[in-house]
Amino acid sequence: MSRHSLLKTALSLLAPIVFVGSAQAHWSLDNEASTFSFVTVKAEHIAEVHTFDVLSGTIDDAGLVEIDIELASVNTLIPIRNERMQAMLFETNLFPAASVTGTVDLEAITAMAPGASEVMEIEIAVTLHGASIALDAQLMVTRLEAGVVATTLKPIIITADSVGLVAGVEALREVAGLPSISRSVPVSFTLVFDQGH
Repeated sequence: MSRHSLLKTALSLLAPIVFVGSAQAHWSLDNEASTFSFVTVKAEHIAEVHTFDVLSGTIDDAGLVEIDIELASVNTLIPIRNERMQAMLFETNLFPAASVTGTVDLEAITAMAPGASEVMEIEIAVTLHGASIALDAQLMVTRLEAGVVATTLKPIIITADSVGLVAGVEALREVAGLPSISRSVPVSFTLVFDQGH
């Protein structure tokens, strides 16, 4: 076998190993350690905090962050309200998930010492109920031994009309017999990503 053939064979054998190593170097969201919450205000003065309990996500080698939120996992602590939000607001039969995407400076994050924190401002795209909107997020990013934590410094405001949820909000208001439900919702999160090896 010629040197060229040997080199070609070696490269073809190494390629899958390199690819697998690269894929495993991606950062994966730790659902158990992460929280994603939003606040609703009803009858003008009654604020309530709700969460989504099932999240998944990754940060790839280029710093692209992709987070998926399972809308059926909405948790308001009241089962009938969970069901109403799923069916009437989010229409989870048609739109089972929402997503948040953005790009971070992965090189800067990787270079941070464990325990170090830095404020980062990134533009995120939120896709919900068939609509996609661009928003700015100010995050506190903290480096862990084998991962990173990103926490909102300020809530991100999402309006019902920007993502086609006005009819759903009105349907919830009517079925609950409320005088009002706010159409502007503050969203906060703490997301923990573990780095693969």
